[in-house]
Amino acid sequence: MRGRAALPLAVLGALFGTALTVGLTFALSARAQQLVADLSSHLIAITTGFSGTEVVLFGSTDGQGDVAVVVTGPRSNVRVRRKDRTAGIWINRESVLFEQVPSYYVVATNRRLESLAPESVLERHQIGTAHLRLDTSDLVGPLALGDFREALIRNKQRAGQYGLTHGQVTFLGERLFRTNIYFPANVPTGLYNVEVFLIRGGEVVSAQTTPLVVSKIGFSAEVFDFARSQPLTYGVVAVIGAIAAGWLAGAMFRRV
Repeated sequence: MRGRAALPLAVLGALFGTALTVGLTFALSARAQQLVADLSSHLIAITTGFSGTEVVLFGSTDGQGDVAVVVTGPRSNVRVRRKDRTAGIWINRESVLFEQVPSYYVVATNRRLESLAPESVLERHQIGTAHLRLDTSDLVGPLALGDFREALIRNKQRAGQYGLTHGQVTFLGERLFRTNIYFPANVPTGLYNVEVFLIRGGEVVSAQTTPLVVSKIGFSAEVFDFARSQPLTYGVVAVIGAIAAGWLAGAMFRRV
């Protein structure tokens, strides 16, 4: 009797486990579909006449909520120097090396950033230049570090590579949204991450990351590769080309 009773219990246990697994799978799948987003293009091709371009990001949510889009470019170390005036001459004095700094960083939201979520949430997800993590191993005081950090962000903003555009994410109804991401002519090449956050009640309830590649193609790419692989030869060719162009221009003016 015990052997016969144990079999149904084992079967029921297995069925219950399977049902629980399926239920959790569907629940996770439904949660993952709270936010869906994509780009109009996953490749930005930089040619000789490249003067900047825009990429459209579009998506949908499963209901009302705020959307924040964070675009981060390839990272590298950046040294920031402070100039002081000595004997009437401006010279570099102090410097700080920031590690793994995004070469490009832009945030777009559907309303003002401070109204989306608390500072702790924005800090955790690095939403906004004020919450961007910029690390350094140099020994520098907090006040001076803040000045160097502001200088780095200011230089990037002046070059058009850092920005914050609230109100640029527009909703079509309650679920569909879109925004235009602008890339300037001096956009660095490499792999970009486009992160989209769905925020409700001051918390990030869903997020999605989409890759984007910025690459040089055509003649400009060949020149760029040649300059990187053979810098000495490239320098010699550039000097000879400049001399030849100057001589040709002088000869033409003499004829005129």
